[in-house]
Amino acid sequence: MSRTKVRRALLSVSDKTGLLDFAGQLVAAGVEIVASGGTARVLRSGGIAVTAVDSVTGFPEMLDGRVKTLHPHIHGAILADIGNPEHRNELYDKNLTPIQLVVVNLYPFEDGLAQGGLTADEAAELIDIGGPTMLRAAAKNHKWVGVVTSPEQYAAVAAEIADGGLRGNFRRDLAREAFYRTARYDAAIVEWLEGLAGDVPQRMVLAFDQVAELRYGENPHQSAALFAEGGTKSWWQSMEQLQGKDMSFNNYLDTEAAWRLVNDFADPSAVIVKHANPCGVASRDSIQEAFITAWECDPLSAFGGVIAVNGKIDEPAARLIVENFVEVVIAPSVADGAIEILARKKNLRVLVAKPPGNDDLDLRRLEHGFVAQDRDQLDLPLPGKLPADWESVGDRPLSADLLIELRFAWTVAAHAKSNAIVVVRDRAAVGIGAGDQSRVGAAQRALAQAGERAYGAVVASDGFFPFRDGVDQLGAAGVVAVVEPGGSMRDEDVVKAADEHHMAIVFTSRRHFKH
Repeated sequence: MSRTKVRRALLSVSDKTGLLDFAGQLVAAGVEIVASGGTARVLRSGGIAVTAVDSVTGFPEMLDGRVKTLHPHIHGAILADIGNPEHRNELYDKNLTPIQLVVVNLYPFEDGLAQGGLTADEAAELIDIGGPTMLRAAAKNHKWVGVVTSPEQYAAVAAEIADGGLRGNFRRDLAREAFYRTARYDAAIVEWLEGLAGDVPQRMVLAFDQVAELRYGENPHQSAALFAEGGTKSWWQSMEQLQGKDMSFNNYLDTEAAWRLVNDFADPSAVIVKHANPCGVASRDSIQEAFITAWECDPLSAFGGVIAVNGKIDEPAARLIVENFVEVVIAPSVADGAIEILARKKNLRVLVAKPPGNDDLDLRRLEHGFVAQDRDQLDLPLPGKLPADWESVGDRPLSADLLIELRFAWTVAAHAKSNAIVVVRDRAAVGIGAGDQSRVGAAQRALAQAGERAYGAVVASDGFFPFRDGVDQLGAAGVVAVVEPGGSMRDEDVVKAADEHHMAIVFTSRRHFKH
């Protein structure tokens, strides 16, 4: 495809960023500008000569601006196949001048929803109709027309025009961006309407932007890339990487797991994750103490892991971190002095991020499909209070201290892969059995890791104990309390075992499987 010389451009933009400079460059290149109402007013105020859309259509804007560019004199000028003699004759007969460039950015529907507080009627008014129609028309006819959807494209487009016109491959790339923009826009509208209807949508249209190519996937022979849902700004999109190598596929998954867990604690806490499972968790009076205690849970597994803390990394904490081999450190902030200390490990990835959100769906891929669910969230009241759904069902009374320990263990268990057993002592995990095919196996691994630390500890199980054998194991190791969902056919046997070992036992009525 040859270059298209731009003689006439249609501008209709919601975002006026860079508009005057871009329009000035078009005029300098000899381009006539046609513009819709608000865009025309801004251009005229900047001294740019403009032909108003209604003077082209011969029809004024109507319905509070809902109809202004939806007219054959606009779309005929955009959609004409200039290489077709019959199209050229039709333009001549109707006295229409072709348009070679369409510049449109849409009403800010996604931004309006993100800001919140809109009524259904207000949100509907942010749905653009004429804009997507013009974008799709220009993109369809990219053989002859260039289409611009963002101020970020202005510089490249102006350079092309100054160099003699828009190249064919350049127009095709612009068209691809335009069709994706309208698809993403419609996806946001569908998501909004589905959200009004219920929790899990009946239909989904997913639109994702590639953020970066990754060196490889889970293994070196797999290609991989990072994608972000259109119109969103998650913790990892807005994070600041202070130093270190680029994040890998596995780094992102492990960091997500660690960051979500540590943000479920209010006290200064540290989490260490390896292969998406916690291998160290602790809450203490300082981040430094929390990190030391978390590392002591399983130093062998912590080697090469991801560290997440929920408070500022100060210099003492930074000194401890650099003494060990870790891949990633993530925190809400890092002290200046700590940054200098962490810089000694130049490959260490140091991230500063906002807390993760929970307003998106959790998607897991199947072949050519996926299953979707809302995110599993812990709903626990303030420490010291028994959650409404929790019931102490054994003979041993549940003290306030035991409740604090059980809450901690329950939080960790909810973030560990099923089957999961978590042994906790003094607000620190001392044994974690995760991803086991049997609950007894998970208990064995957790107790083996805890060793003597299991004596006087508490345990959380993400699912119910189907038999008493797991509780017997815990009791024999000196565990003093257990929290689990309950709901087994043999709950009476399980409670009886707990009573025999003088263990407090709590049923939560809610499980936290994680696959």
